[in-house]
Amino acid sequence: MNFPFPEGWQIPTGVPSETLTKIQQDFMQGWQQLSQDAATGHLAPIKDRRFAAPAWASSPAHLMMAHLYLLSANAMGKMVEASDVTPDVKDRLQFSVMQWVDALSPANFFATNPDAQAALVDSGGESLVAGLKNLLSDVQRGRITQTDETKFQVGENVATTQGAVVFQNRFFQLIQYAPSTATVFQRPILLVPPCINKFYILDLQPENSFVRHAVEQGFTVFLVSWRNPLEQDKDGIDRATWDDYLEEGVLKAIDVTREISGQKQINALGFCVGGTVLATALAVAAARGEQPVAALTMLTSMVDFKDTGALGVFVDEQHAKLREQQIGQGGLMSARELGATFSFLRPNELVWNYVVSNYLKGETPAAFDLLFWNGDSTNLPGPFFTWYFRNTYLENKLRLPNKLTCCGERIDLRKLNMPTYIYASREDHIVPWRSAFASMSLFSGDNRFVLGASGHIAGVINPPAKKKRNYWVASDKASHTDPAKWEAQAAEVPGSWWPDWYEWLAAHSGKKIKTAKSLGNTQHKVIEAAPGSYVKVRAV
Repeated sequence: MNFPFPEGWQIPTGVPSETLTKIQQDFMQGWQQLSQDAATGHLAPIKDRRFAAPAWASSPAHLMMAHLYLLSANAMGKMVEASDVTPDVKDRLQFSVMQWVDALSPANFFATNPDAQAALVDSGGESLVAGLKNLLSDVQRGRITQTDETKFQVGENVATTQGAVVFQNRFFQLIQYAPSTATVFQRPILLVPPCINKFYILDLQPENSFVRHAVEQGFTVFLVSWRNPLEQDKDGIDRATWDDYLEEGVLKAIDVTREISGQKQINALGFCVGGTVLATALAVAAARGEQPVAALTMLTSMVDFKDTGALGVFVDEQHAKLREQQIGQGGLMSARELGATFSFLRPNELVWNYVVSNYLKGETPAAFDLLFWNGDSTNLPGPFFTWYFRNTYLENKLRLPNKLTCCGERIDLRKLNMPTYIYASREDHIVPWRSAFASMSLFSGDNRFVLGASGHIAGVINPPAKKKRNYWVASDKASHTDPAKWEAQAAEVPGSWWPDWYEWLAAHSGKKIKTAKSLGNTQHKVIEAAPGSYVKVRAV
């Protein structure tokens, strides 16, 4: 993970004197109160889960240390918030201070963590031995283990929905899933997941598989399984461009899906970066006078990058130029660096939590399919990544009509006039929901916006049977250009948003027809069983 400030950049951090005085006074008052509470034995327990174990409450010295840490962290946060800098610099200051403050928590060090010390005593030293083994193992992996990876095997207990690979090239394998109903909708749907991660976030275990549930609703599902480029590959995949992923990736997958299904038009769904790539590919097709997709679904995807959320701290001209110099003509953006970047967006939850449990206490993390998937990320070709970074995150050109040329065509997202279902998650820190909402004013068709609860992944993977969370929808008369007005008119609906999508998609999928007896066709024959071989290639 790169530090978010360009090397040598001097950051003005002045805080108005009266504000600084108030922060100092509040700190001293807090210090005095803690000292009095400690002297009388009335230090309050701490709700912060880092210090919630009984060992903290039973050790006055450690409890006092935790209180002072939180008091200091609060003062530093106030100083950043009061700093006289531009909003962009303030965001970077907040991010950087957060990294240091979270890293210096007394919970992260054995000498200052009474819970870890108690585990050492209780286990007779075994926790320390196990912790060292966990640390050495993770050093070899090059990443922190977040789940018990021995409990999962791709194709065995994750990515198990029945199907077959019916096409492959150097960019992707196309999976066609076997129907589970006597009849299916005439028009199939092609799923385009992000190429930054493996596709099986959409096909975890049977009970939470988006793919399996869609098949059970009578939809014929095709899915793009992106290749994971490796440093030892010799076919030039490390020089693949954004245009290559459009032409030989998405557009080719659409063509093959149409050929196998015999349909002039199909439906398509893009998830996260997959939605950005899909929308761009369809804009290329529209520029060529083609409309191969009848109805489009965008899940937590951006085409307007005005607000890039937590990732914005890494976006600037210097960073773009550095990446272009390093990998712009060839090479890989590594899964290890990408994974570390996303983890440090939420360091307490995705980094230090595991440092404490895995290393200081010698625990084995619990088995969790989503975290297994999270640790199975992919490399990206350098030219693809640098084009994407500059033209979307940095310069936000994709939303501008005819400002970008892709695959030899000037593209205009306004030409995407098919019905579009746009889903966003309210607490998403990767794709802020208002950024996803911005697609409403760019796509010119009949758009439906749905806002789900929770975050980038948990909001999407929310099967109906669990009866968890909720979502918000508004009437057709709700504002499609102002997210605040839309939100004011939106009604809350309990449970999963999946049934709402099923109903919408069914209306755009044609009549029901008899299920085909086999997968693929004479031109595109079965190559291997799902989930295929591409998804099993690990980057780290």
